[in-house]
Amino acid sequence: MTDITDKAAGPVTKEELGRATWTLLHTLAAQYPEKPTRQQKKDVKELMAILSRMYPCKECADHFKEVLRVNPVQAGNQHEFSQWLCHVHNVVNRSLGKLVFPCERVDARWGKLDCEQRACDLQGDENPWE
Repeated sequence: MTDITDKAAGPVTKEELGRATWTLLHTLAAQYPEKPTRQQKKDVKELMAILSRMYPCKECADHFKEVLRVNPVQAGNQHEFSQWLCHVHNVVNRSLGKLVFPCERVDARWGKLDCEQRACDLQGDENPWE
């Protein structure tokens, strides 16, 4: 049972939010298709633009907006998107004085989700929840 006074019971910190966001984005990139549809490419670019406008940390959102301006989204296929995201993550890490991640190891770190029968793969424009 968790004590209500535990740190985990409070609002997330900027650092926790950042880690969770990068986890989501890298996992999305790992699942991104080798041959994305035009809509998937558009969606990824829109997602990044929306994050740069609506991210709960205004300072972070403004910085991400500038990072995107200098490094436009590259999402022609899974490898390209994963490498682009790794590069962008490293740009942010450098600005925070953190170590950079070797992008040649991005697939080993953020590989495909372990799902049965490829159930985690993105499926074009189809909505699996309908």
